Amino acid sequence: MDTKTNEITRFGILLDQISDLTGVVVTADALHCQREHVTYLAGRGAHWILTAKGNQPALHQQLTNLPWHQAPVADRDTARGHGRREIRTLKTLSVSIGIAFTGAAQAIQIRRRRRRLNQPRRFTTETLYAVTDLLAHQAKPWQLADYTRRHWSIENQTHWVRDVTYDEDRSQIRTGTGPQVMAILRNAAIGALRLTGATNIAAANRHHARNPNRSLAILGIT
Repeated sequence: MDTKTNEITRFGILLDQISDLTGVVVTADALHCQREHVTYLAGRGAHWILTAKGNQPALHQQLTNLPWHQAPVADRDTARGHGRREIRTLKTLSVSIGIAFTGAAQAIQIRRRRRRLNQPRRFTTETLYAVTDLLAHQAKPWQLADYTRRHWSIENQTHWVRDVTYDEDRSQIRTGTGPQVMAILRNAAIGALRLTGATNIAAANRHHARNPNRSLAILGIT
């Protein structure tokens, strides 16, 4: 089973469980930058911000070619965490021509410049692009930045941990309800460790693996 394709087909099914999406801003990663998803969200009265990457090569190329050098930095913030410092800047351009994506009103460029705290002179820079149906008067740049930060916060705290710490993508459990059951168990483990104050799930796993009674204590079992 292609788990990534399966995730795409579950987009509408999952959101159908929410009775009212009117006015809600839905954020999604590049996997869900699909015209069918945009049509679905428009039908539900929701707004959207979608990251665009290589799975939409024409759109990504169009976004890359926009005159970003003429656009001023509209939002900037700095954060520290996971042993690194990150500077994020955001630019926006109103979409009038040149973007062949249904309903897109603004293009967004986000540049993330990072350095390890123990390597002060070594920076890495990542540039990301997104599209949104929100007009400039509906969402200020700082609001767009906030939406994307909160989206990445979920990615970092849950999905990244599942993908990297628990190596979910290489799991051999792929039949029946096995993948869903394992996803629930991973989420439960992450949630339980977060409740104990753990910020580094990998370190917390190692800590509890050394003594099984520690895990039982989290669950209230003595």
